[in-house]
Amino acid sequence: MKKIFACFVGILLIAPFALKGQQANVNLDYNPQKNTEGLVPFSAPINSPEVHDDRTVTFRVKAPGAEKVELPAGAIHTALNLGREPLPFTKGEEGIWTLTIGPLPVDMYAYHLRVDGVQIADPANTYAAFTAMPPYSQLVVHGDGPAYYDAQNVSHGNVTRHVYHSEVSKGERELYVYTPPGYDPKKNYPVLYLLGGSGELPSNWVYDGRVNFIMDNLLSEGKAEPMIIALPNNQIIHRNHPNHAELTFDLFEKELRNHVIPLVDESYSTIQNPKSRAISGLSMGGRHSMFIGFRSLDLFANFGILSAGDTDAENSLKHFLTDSKVNEKVDYLFVGQGTKEAQGFFNNRVQGLLDALNNHEIEHEYYIGGHGGHDWSTWRHLLYYRFLPNLWRK
Repeated sequence: MKKIFACFVGILLIAPFALKGQQANVNLDYNPQKNTEGLVPFSAPINSPEVHDDRTVTFRVKAPGAEKVELPAGAIHTALNLGREPLPFTKGEEGIWTLTIGPLPVDMYAYHLRVDGVQIADPANTYAAFTAMPPYSQLVVHGDGPAYYDAQNVSHGNVTRHVYHSEVSKGERELYVYTPPGYDPKKNYPVLYLLGGSGELPSNWVYDGRVNFIMDNLLSEGKAEPMIIALPNNQIIHRNHPNHAELTFDLFEKELRNHVIPLVDESYSTIQNPKSRAISGLSMGGRHSMFIGFRSLDLFANFGILSAGDTDAENSLKHFLTDSKVNEKVDYLFVGQGTKEAQGFFNNRVQGLLDALNNHEIEHEYYIGGHGGHDWSTWRHLLYYRFLPNLWRK
């Protein structure tokens, strides 16, 4: 009897340490919002969001004095084909508002809440984004195991933050650089310059895009070439500046040429020629990659245009399109967008670019994939399933 009791006590002592609590932030779990211990996130009054194994999700907001709580349209609505109308919460006991939706596809979703007309991040969710926009929360809908963008038990690269002075912006700026597992300073590597969209900061490619984990996993699977990935801040002028469109491309090209590329080449072992440089970006970053990259063939020979283009590409890219040697100078030109994105408003610019490339017989790869729209679900998918595996292999 004593032996049985001792064994039972041992289980009680060991088991709690094996459990993963909701938003415990102990490990980089693939299912951080599954409620396994019945504990609430530290300093939060309730659990929200709670992701169930059937991939339904329950949101909760404790707001006794509120008259209306809603989930506005966004990536979640896109995934569920819900249109643009907000989803209302229901008020229950102790002023706790709840909303259960789904099931959702396995993925990560950015979302806001709206309480009495005020947009807020989910006050009980510890997974919040740091961007150049008002902060939002992150919903992680898990599957049966880690996804391609999750931290897995593989060799990991490093992400380093650089802070430097810019004469272009007249201030201090930041740049993140990913080096692959086993990075060897005696070996030279190709470099991908990867850009964000409107309102994104370079760290968003790490926390929302999970580019470092995606690259780690691709390398462990033998599906990509080792590379350095530089994540500069392409917010070079206030996004609401009345002349943003006229100024941003020239300014960011100066930033790349005068500061970003020199800093990377001086700090890391890089192959310093166009064939071993790529530029890619999502949305606004895709337009930076296109308008700056296509006129900078002395710097770049590889391009990834993600969810971007131009309705008047025939005129805006005239020099590039009419360069008789462009197919010799460009190694890889990728254009991609999400499945639901291709069905809506954002397709117009992409189609304008594709039409111009086809009209001038410029070699490129076009791909539509994933279940997302103009959101991170699409951009993670494009990186893992198409762009990164093909980069430096064409």
